[in-house]
Amino acid sequence: MSLAQKRDYIIGRRDFIAMAGGAAVTWPRSPAAQQPEGVRRVGVLIGLDLPSSVNDLLMGKLLPPYQDAIREAGWIEGKNIHTAFRFAASDSPASYESTAVEVMRLAPDLVFAVGLRSAQAVQRKTQSIPIVFTRVADPVGLGLVASLGHPGGNITGIVTGELSMAGKWMQFLLRCVPQLNHVGVIYNPASGPYGAAMAAIGKAAGGPGVTVIEYRVHNEGDLAAALSSVGQQPRGGLIIVPDPFTDALGAPIIAQAARLKLPILFPAEEMVERGALISYDFVPDDMMRLPVTYIDRILKGESPANLPVQAPARYTLVINLKTANALGLTIPASLLATADRVIE
Repeated sequence: MSLAQKRDYIIGRRDFIAMAGGAAVTWPRSPAAQQPEGVRRVGVLIGLDLPSSVNDLLMGKLLPPYQDAIREAGWIEGKNIHTAFRFAASDSPASYESTAVEVMRLAPDLVFAVGLRSAQAVQRKTQSIPIVFTRVADPVGLGLVASLGHPGGNITGIVTGELSMAGKWMQFLLRCVPQLNHVGVIYNPASGPYGAAMAAIGKAAGGPGVTVIEYRVHNEGDLAAALSSVGQQPRGGLIIVPDPFTDALGAPIIAQAARLKLPILFPAEEMVERGALISYDFVPDDMMRLPVTYIDRILKGESPANLPVQAPARYTLVINLKTANALGLTIPASLLATADRVIE
């Protein structure tokens, strides 16, 4: 299926309007068909891993929390706000670029960019239309904003968490598997400079007892080599830094880790459902609800330059006991008691 066919598949779904709660796929473009006075226009750019379930992505995880928050803020679709959703194929930089151009052609009052690539693509297209992003790990390191406290420019938003929280990943992995002495950290450097995260992971490893091995993966070949390398280490384990690349390859990563008997921390609840051992990550709903605070304030006249980038306040710990049993691990009762969800 071509990228164009993938987009047509999503946008052409007959149940899309119902899933989107009545929000528009597009709005009239001609001068004679302008929106009623007072109606604000918001363009939303989202990257989707296809052929994932549209129902699952749109109904279950992405749009409902956003739409609930918009309504709670007093914005009623078709009355005082009109929303246009656009989707890019997350495995295609060209798809993001062309879709961002589409969003700009709609002349929105604000763009809501879900994910790093969405934010980068939209920022390359405008320096004046306000942008609110979400699900971005390091907006300063990637040049989206000047600083977290004072973004400057036309963009602000919500990060996935402080980079120092990566130390928690190591702490939780070691609590599950205290005998580890080699931990491979796999990440895609195109998603950001992860120096602060690596420093936090190294500090949490607790000295010379655990060797932390950094793997920068740019493609599937790099990833296969990294997994093989960690698998050759005695008492090895894995931490996967989530981003569009590693998320898209989550299933084969988890399958290979299982074959190599490697315990894996993959910060995404759905990855633990697929067989990763443990996840510690932001609450997904918050990534769609929190940005609405800024969307509301900007549409009412505030500047994104003056709105500090925020981090989520809530995180969730998920453990897969099936995977633990398959690896011959006994998870401490104290850790299970603190987990938000245990998969048995």
